[in-house]
Amino acid sequence: QVQLVESGGGLVQAGGSLRLSCAASGSILSINHMGWYRQAPGKQRELVAIISSSGSTNYYADSVKGRFTISRDNAKNTVYLQMNSLKPEDTAVYYCNADRVKVVAGTVYLEVWGQGTLVTVSS
Repeated sequence: QVQLVESGGGLVQAGGSLRLSCAASGSILSINHMGWYRQAPGKQRELVAIISSSGSTNYYADSVKGRFTISRDNAKNTVYLQMNSLKPEDTAVYYCNADRVKVVAGTVYLEVWGQGTLVTVSS
C-alpha cells in the first residue's frame, strides 16, 4: 500500500509564501514523475507543476510560472512546492500526485493521489 501525505497548507496574505510537502510511504523502490494539482471551489482540478524522476525536468502551468518552484528529494520520497507571491486566485485544495510507484513486492501503482491540503490566500 502506498500513501501520499501532504502538509504545509494554511492561510496566508496576498504576496506571502507557503511551502507544501508531500511524502510518499510504503516500501517504495522508485517513483516516476511527481506533481502538484489544485482544485478551487466550483472549478475542475488543474495541473500546477510536474517534476521528472531525476528532478532535472520541470513543467509549470502558465499561471504559476516564476512564482512557484517544484523540487523533490528521492532519498525521502518527498516532493515540495515552494509558492511565492501568492495571489487570492491561488486559493484551492492542493493535491500531490505520484506516477508509477514501484514497491519492494514488485507491484507498480500507476497513479497515487494524496488527500489534499487547503491553501487560502486572503486579499
